[in-house]
Amino acid sequence: MIPLESPIATGRTAEIYPWPEGLVLKLFYDWVSKGAVQTEADVARAVYAAGLPVPAVGELVQVRGRRGLLYERVDGATMLDELSDRPWTLLQSARRLAELHAIMHSLKPAAELPSQCERLAAKIRDVRELSPEQRNVLLDALAKMPADNRLCHGDLHPANVIVAQRGPVIIDWIDATLGNPLADVARTSVLVLGEAHNESHPWVWKRLINWYHRVYLRTYFGLRPGGEAEYEAWRPIVAAARMSEGIDEVQSWLLEQAAVLFW
Repeated sequence: MIPLESPIATGRTAEIYPWPEGLVLKLFYDWVSKGAVQTEADVARAVYAAGLPVPAVGELVQVRGRRGLLYERVDGATMLDELSDRPWTLLQSARRLAELHAIMHSLKPAAELPSQCERLAAKIRDVRELSPEQRNVLLDALAKMPADNRLCHGDLHPANVIVAQRGPVIIDWIDATLGNPLADVARTSVLVLGEAHNESHPWVWKRLINWYHRVYLRTYFGLRPGGEAEYEAWRPIVAAARMSEGIDEVQSWLLEQAAVLFW
């Protein structure tokens, strides 16, 4: 048994530990299912084979009674850390995130991935703050949105991109799906703008986040033009789905975003 040191990073679904031979161990929390871990491994292999800048994935392991997945170790700060330490890199960071997203959305991976629409619907059904009538409005709106089969990360934001010596590397593929790229862009918008509405952040940081978001969107639609109206239609649906994740600091803002469909 290889002894574990202190985690070098923690996230919503797992802790990251150093591992021998140039690897890291992503050790999932007990509540993450075996199927979800296997799906992440399958997705990681598929996107690596497609040529996206992602860590190579190794084997599935059991450590301390928990499921784990070995990855190539990629050293570097996240885009979020870089932005916090060097806010003057904001324009470059936002443009690069949009470029990575546009490249990703050009792909139709061979791997079997979950359906984006089915995942969004399941999340909306889990939101306790919604009335049955509101939930039905959102589910009806989701059913009318155009489907697609492009690779969607499902959680792309500056903390999930490592700025490595070889360039930016996208991590944390557990929420990946096949679906509509504009829903995936809406998800990134909701994640980023949610931080701008988190009352625990100072006003200067909130202004930077809003600026970052504007540059990200402008760059993305410059690379993949023509979907702005559809993106706007996705945002309240994606915001409602985000509510199922229990982020207390932004729940009221998310409900406001979803409420556009209730008026």
